[in-house]
Amino acid sequence: MAFAEEPKPDQPKSTMKSRAEARRKKRAPPVRYPFWFGGSASSMAACVTHPLDLVKVRLQTRSGDAPKNMSGTFVKIVKTDGFLGLYSGISASLLRQLTYSTVRFGVYEELKSRYTKSGREATFPALSAMAITSGFLGGIAGNFADVLNVRMQHDAALPPAERRNYKHAVDGMVRMAREEGFGSYFRGWLPNSSRAAVMTAGQLATYDTFKRLLMDYTPMGDNLTTHFSASFLAGLAAATATSPIDVIKTRVMSAANKQSVVTLVKDITRTEGLGWMFKGWVPSFLRLGPHTICTFIFLEFHRKAYRQVKGLNETPV
Repeated sequence: MAFAEEPKPDQPKSTMKSRAEARRKKRAPPVRYPFWFGGSASSMAACVTHPLDLVKVRLQTRSGDAPKNMSGTFVKIVKTDGFLGLYSGISASLLRQLTYSTVRFGVYEELKSRYTKSGREATFPALSAMAITSGFLGGIAGNFADVLNVRMQHDAALPPAERRNYKHAVDGMVRMAREEGFGSYFRGWLPNSSRAAVMTAGQLATYDTFKRLLMDYTPMGDNLTTHFSASFLAGLAAATATSPIDVIKTRVMSAANKQSVVTLVKDITRTEGLGWMFKGWVPSFLRLGPHTICTFIFLEFHRKAYRQVKGLNETPV
């Protein structure tokens, strides 16, 4: 009596792998997009998520009887400064995105385009190396704007006598140079650039990887659901990886006196324990998660419009 051959245990995996290979072969070479797309998309995202970024900074620099949680900080800002107080420092935030994000996205896409020009598919380690490099350069380029951003967001939480009262980002740039010298533009540049490097790896490299995996191994195509899923996972990874550096960067930039990073770490570890590494993680993720999602959704809109204008139908990752 003949028996039907039982399916081999690895058959589903082989089928999934062959399907992924078929999808990869159908993909056209990546499109070379304009350099400024990343900065534009990030600026749009900043307009949506700025209030969450403001709350995160206030929590990380809180002192005295200031609220200890996100909701309390949010309510205090609205009561003290009104609804528009949630957008305190928005000009510096936009300036930061137009410098920092333009450079990091632009350099990353350029490196990725050159790497894949020969037909090679970029692996996650390769994407991470490109993202770390571009993020570090972006951090240096946008450091002055980041200093302004932190100061303008933290200003209203200070006693009136200690406030800097910058009118807007340009006024802050001029006063920083006049009152503190051009060296103030690079205050905290090392932790800031290190954070930017880790952040960019956590966002750009993981987004590209998650998007590619979703498109290769699931029925999902190059659509909004895929973009949302990949960017959510990228935001989660980035928030966790950058939390300790983010706290250090905020403390250094908002400090009235110069203090080395090593001394700062020793002091906060002694007074607050190792828990300082994830202080403000929830508001950080609640700000970074939506910001990452918005950035990549806006970026994909940019890309889609560009492909339509140029008459390109491919959906590269």
